[in-house]
Amino acid sequence: MLSPQTLDDADRRAVAAWAADCAERVLPLFEAEAPDDPRARDAIERARAYARGEVDAAGQIRMRFVAGRAAASASSPAGAAAARSAAQASGVAHMGAHALGAAAYAAKAVALAAPDDPEAAARELRHQLDSMDDDVAAALRRLPLLGEDRSGPLGTGLLTTGALGDAIRTLQREVGGRA
Repeated sequence: MLSPQTLDDADRRAVAAWAADCAERVLPLFEAEAPDDPRARDAIERARAYARGEVDAAGQIRMRFVAGRAAASASSPAGAAAARSAAQASGVAHMGAHALGAAAYAAKAVALAAPDDPEAAARELRHQLDSMDDDVAAALRRLPLLGEDRSGPLGTGLLTTGALGDAIRTLQREVGGRA
């Protein structure tokens, strides 16, 4: 039985494009620190290709960890968070819940890049919410709430705590996630 965090292929393709948009907004934070490392940009491009139906989930599943390893090339926590946002976007082909991880890491990257601006993450989350279409919002509403299902990224891992968990809870609350 598939995890409820997986979503069906159509929903994963819808949220993959949105997740790629979230990651691409913070990509300059990574690329400024690691201009010769193409892994994060490639992960975003692969997420977009998956969203367009140009590649299948099976091929993407093996590639989802590549951008995550790019975080080691970053010289700041903001750059590393930006690379992790790209990795999460790439992971959407495997499990739709990774879209929320991409958004949360993007908000974290923005906040880390602007430590004197306590509203930076909130503005980024508002942009993410405003940029999603009805199909993305509907797909995200089908995901279990953070911590409700242990069988994926919304279970008990890094995405459930701290700034990442707060961002995901905000996104789920705003899109009207399951109660």
